[in-house]
Amino acid sequence: MAPVVVARGVTKYFPIRTGLLRRVTGHARAVDGVDLTIDAGQTVGLVGESGSGKSTLGRCVLRLLPIDGGELHLHDEDVTNASRRSLRTIRRRAQMVFQDPYSSFDPRATVGSSVAEPLRAHESMSRREREDRAGETVELVGLSRAHLGRYPYQFSGGQLQRLAIARALVIRPELVVCDEPVSSLDVSTQAEVINLLRRLQRELGVAYLFIAHDLSVVRHVSDRIAVMYLGRVVEHGPAEAVYTTPRHPYSEALLSAVPVPDPVVQRTRRRIVLTGDIPSPVSPPSGCRFHTRCPYVMDVCRAVDPEVFVADDGTAVACHLHTEGPRLGGASVLDIPVPT
Repeated sequence: MAPVVVARGVTKYFPIRTGLLRRVTGHARAVDGVDLTIDAGQTVGLVGESGSGKSTLGRCVLRLLPIDGGELHLHDEDVTNASRRSLRTIRRRAQMVFQDPYSSFDPRATVGSSVAEPLRAHESMSRREREDRAGETVELVGLSRAHLGRYPYQFSGGQLQRLAIARALVIRPELVVCDEPVSSLDVSTQAEVINLLRRLQRELGVAYLFIAHDLSVVRHVSDRIAVMYLGRVVEHGPAEAVYTTPRHPYSEALLSAVPVPDPVVQRTRRRIVLTGDIPSPVSPPSGCRFHTRCPYVMDVCRAVDPEVFVADDGTAVACHLHTEGPRLGGASVLDIPVPT
């Protein structure tokens, strides 16, 4: 079966305009040459700090934003420069769940109207058929058909996010982009929504691009994890491999920030604290983009952009540590001591 998403060298630059004439004086490189593949029924977790380009990449995958370079294939169709009419057909098979459930619903419309909206846009169905499909889908996410006549303000955040998931799944798409769908929810509700997404994937066979900044959340829902930094994917591999044996220093730093429920382990484990903020995408550093914050930085990192190294388990990492200096050759960065 062909992959649901194949991205090759995808770029998205936002122009910087200054002066009275609003002339373009630079570009913010939000997404800068990203390769990504999502297979049918698979979940790819996309993690990174705020400002790394995760949400922009998610919108590029759905072509909610035009792509400035590279190639994008959805469902075996080249949509890099697809027309608006073609995109309308393609979006019948790809939907999105946004971060804030409150702002993603029209406060003046019932949730039933909002959930059924994709059916009105993409399906030739009678009103009764739309209501039946909306009710069936709402029951799939653990709510009642009686909720469809209510308004968004009458629901909690967790309930609204369930309804947002129902709206995305009501036309039975092959791909759903989840843009930090649990970051605005409390911990117990996060677990409920994650378990719901996994159950729906088993029942419906849908693929997810799950965007988040918390690796502990992504681990439980993903088959593969892509770590993104300053517009580029620096590590991409099987979820368990990325979580337990990170190959890139940035992945190691993200993992070390995840709290461990065991106090003894928490006190004794290796901690990596990154200094400084993520650089500006308008003028990214030369060489490796992570070298300004990397504890293992070498001279080559400041001058040469690293090539992608593929480990034996299929994990791809862009880091000079695997070919220069300690020459890890695909081994975990945990195998070398942290410089003092």
